[in-house]
Amino acid sequence: MSEIQAIQRQLKIKAGAAKRLIKEHILYRKETEDQQRKVAKLIAEGIPEDEWDLKNAKKVLDESERMIHDSATRLAKAAGDLGDLIIAAKQRPELAEVPELLNAENVLKEGKEFETDSL
Repeated sequence: MSEIQAIQRQLKIKAGAAKRLIKEHILYRKETEDQQRKVAKLIAEGIPEDEWDLKNAKKVLDESERMIHDSATRLAKAAGDLGDLIIAAKQRPELAEVPELLNAENVLKEGKEFETDSL
């Protein structure tokens, strides 16, 4: 495999990984919002603090909030790796217009929106 093909393959792999992490981050944010509503509903219904349903809902909410931070951290690392690879690929004129590079740039742009995202 030539060096150009290897770079194209790495662009595709790293862009795919970043895209997966973006989806994961969005899902954790949605899950956290759902859990916040569930906890608020249980509290509004007057469920005692020591009731299993409320304790469990708070536990799930805490875990979801931790996963938002974790997914944002992993996304930032993946975006950094992808950005470095894009910079290296742009130094090669024969890669200037390949679809893998253009896709990777779009994924990186989308990923930058979520890097420092928190609730």
